[in-house]
Amino acid sequence: MSSEKSLTPQIRFKGFTEAWEQRKAIDLFKDVSEKGFDNLPVLSATQDRGMIYRDENGINISHDKKNELTYKHVIPGQFVIHLRSFQGGFAHSAIEGITSPAYTVFKFSNESQHDDIFWKYIFMSERFIKSLETVTYGIRDGRSISYSEFLELPFAVPEKEEESHIGHFLKKYDSLITLHQRKLNTLKKIKSALLEKMFPKDGSNIPEIRFTGFTEAWEQRKLSDIADRITTICNDSGLPRVEYEDINSGLGTLNKNLLNKKSLKTGVRFQAGDCLYGKLRPYLMNWLNPQFNGIAVGDFWVLRPSNSNEAFLYSFIQSDAFQFNANISCGSKMPRADWSLVSEAYYFIPSSVDEQKFVGVLFKQTDSLITLHQRKLNTLKKIKSALLE
Repeated sequence: MSSEKSLTPQIRFKGFTEAWEQRKAIDLFKDVSEKGFDNLPVLSATQDRGMIYRDENGINISHDKKNELTYKHVIPGQFVIHLRSFQGGFAHSAIEGITSPAYTVFKFSNESQHDDIFWKYIFMSERFIKSLETVTYGIRDGRSISYSEFLELPFAVPEKEEESHIGHFLKKYDSLITLHQRKLNTLKKIKSALLEKMFPKDGSNIPEIRFTGFTEAWEQRKLSDIADRITTICNDSGLPRVEYEDINSGLGTLNKNLLNKKSLKTGVRFQAGDCLYGKLRPYLMNWLNPQFNGIAVGDFWVLRPSNSNEAFLYSFIQSDAFQFNANISCGSKMPRADWSLVSEAYYFIPSSVDEQKFVGVLFKQTDSLITLHQRKLNTLKKIKSALLE
């Protein structure tokens, strides 16, 4: 048995002081297997969204309608054990429907003593998922969960009122995370639309959207006319190394502090303001506009602005026209962008350096907003993880 200290959480709401009680799952839950509800919608189990209507999961699953008589009835507040224990495998249901007879449906033995939202977060927590290692078997898509062995797992259980406080606090916190995720997704969509409309397409020499005051047609120029490819090999131990694994794909941000990275690898030296473009599998969108000197290790092109604006060049290598040519790759297993093709192709570029600056600054500011919201979202998720702990 755990000590009273171990059954008392480090952070609590005011008014709650009693130690939590240790109880086995068999004392808290019981399975249910009600069938014959084929008039209800079929539900699918997900780890992150719980039970959802089957037609919302984006997967077209064909099945015999007659078999739905054998499907299990699920009502709000119940839980479903599905077959993905490596993700947790316990899905909370906030809706009514029927689900696969292969799944285990269970509920509280005494529903008046527990809050289902609290237990939803218990079953999603890393600690609980880790504990499932002792009650899983097989090697299928993930591992199957032994319900009988799950019933022997111990849980620290508070009174229902404290369960409700915790569960509904975490639910509100999830709403905050969802809000920031939507903002982030919206910003990414805006950037994608701007990349499509602020660079000419379909043979046009004028973009669909441009800043007021600029009316001249864009000029056809080669990449080699606006950027120099730097190929200086360097192994200076005092310079940070940038590799594919260090870059957040498509975001152009670093996922770690390079000063903490110990490496003596040789690569191409770059300086602040250069553009790094990952030529290996260019569809992975490994690009970076570093504001520091360093060494690019691996399959990078280091591009230095020449007769062009730095911020514009960085946005340009993300444009559809550039990406199209870069993805006409050499090789099949490990495709690489072909420099001779990409550098000699003609692209439409603003003749005015001022217009280049306006376009570049717009994308730079958009990237900064995306990075800001991504950091906020990551922080919120870390806080939630800490609270669950």
